[in-house]
Amino acid sequence: MLENVKQIAEKNRALLEEYLRLESVSAQGRQMIETAEMVARIIEDKGGQAEILHLADTEAPPVVYGEFLAGPGGNAEKTLLFYNHYDVQPEDPIDEWETDPFVPTERDGKLYCRGVSDNKANFIARINAIEYWSEQAGGLPCNVKFLLEGEEEIGSPHINAYLAQYAEKFAADACIWESGGKDAAERIELSCGVKGIAYFDLAVRTAATDIHSSNAAVIDNAAWRLTQALASMRNADNEILIDGFYDLMIEPTDLEYDVLAKMPFDRQVLRDTYGVKGPFITDNLPYSEKEALIFYPTLTISGLLSGYGGSGAKTVLPAQAKAKLDVRLVPGYSPEAVEQLLRQHLDKHGFKDVELTRLAGVMPFRTDLSSSFIEVVTRAAQKIYGGESVVVMPNSAGTGPMYSFGQYLNVPVVGSGTEYYNSAPHAPNEHIRLTDYYQGIEHMIHLLADFGQ
Repeated sequence: MLENVKQIAEKNRALLEEYLRLESVSAQGRQMIETAEMVARIIEDKGGQAEILHLADTEAPPVVYGEFLAGPGGNAEKTLLFYNHYDVQPEDPIDEWETDPFVPTERDGKLYCRGVSDNKANFIARINAIEYWSEQAGGLPCNVKFLLEGEEEIGSPHINAYLAQYAEKFAADACIWESGGKDAAERIELSCGVKGIAYFDLAVRTAATDIHSSNAAVIDNAAWRLTQALASMRNADNEILIDGFYDLMIEPTDLEYDVLAKMPFDRQVLRDTYGVKGPFITDNLPYSEKEALIFYPTLTISGLLSGYGGSGAKTVLPAQAKAKLDVRLVPGYSPEAVEQLLRQHLDKHGFKDVELTRLAGVMPFRTDLSSSFIEVVTRAAQKIYGGESVVVMPNSAGTGPMYSFGQYLNVPVVGSGTEYYNSAPHAPNEHIRLTDYYQGIEHMIHLLADFGQ
């Protein structure tokens, strides 16, 4: 099968590279319509039906619907939904790229381009798997549908509206999520859920304009003001101090703890991968790094801006300060509940002047780990990667709109893809290894067969 997979993948290599060249950066609205149109054309050219869907009275990028019917010997009663997204992250910082960010470049068995790992290669891998069944095996073992959105990288603000309006069109028995990949020990990770996110702007202004710093003797400083507000939220032992914050968390089930216990975790690999200098923050917390990554929420300062940051000295008292706050959510949390707790905390601690604006919110989701679909995906993966090299995760540490699929479509969801731990999604020099790409296609080929039975 592998040689056939490689032949199909190489035949469609130009298609993949054409797709990658489109600069579909949703944060900046670049080439979104052109990319959606190309996605629809790919589906139609491979024998499927495609439709570009819109929401009335919005400027939301379109969602692309695709459908391939089961072949003569397939199971027309079963439908597998693939979720992907055609938008990508901005390419900044450009000067850290070793190649042009939007020119696909192969080097040492790796394919470099913005969006190749997140998430364009995964879509084309699935198209390749469909082509294998259509051309070499007489037809698909089951029905296949696609949902490709253009806002995943900015928090999927319209996915609920799309799914509410088009739920019947996207109805399926199960869903394969947009991503997944190998860890540092070359084990494929299958994720059964995601953390959610609540993302905020914090801002404070203490004067009408910046002031000579000699006045710091009597005039408050916006930078100090905001950092004090932020420091009130977490102590030196890394415990989150917001009243009621941990009370939202739903205790994981015994089965979820059992699955977590089987997950391998190497703290030194994590340290080495990112060049971590200090201790992990869990060193002083009553739970492990693995538990923290999967089962616990986070509170992260993602950015700070105030005063002068150029070279040399400038004696200034900043009039304003801003921060970005990233809160990862687990079951029990919602963006709205977290926003309310943050506002109450700031007010209680004397920071009513600190403005709080929620920029994005995505709910957490975890598939019922007793679902038989998890076993189907796992069994198909073991045929390609080996029994000891398949890891089932209750959820990933990252975020995506999986909750919406559970809510509107009521399907089990499992993530699997063609990335690996060092693919650098969202970073300069994003890439995939072609060997992983071929294996990802093989996995989808076997999954379609097993799912159709």
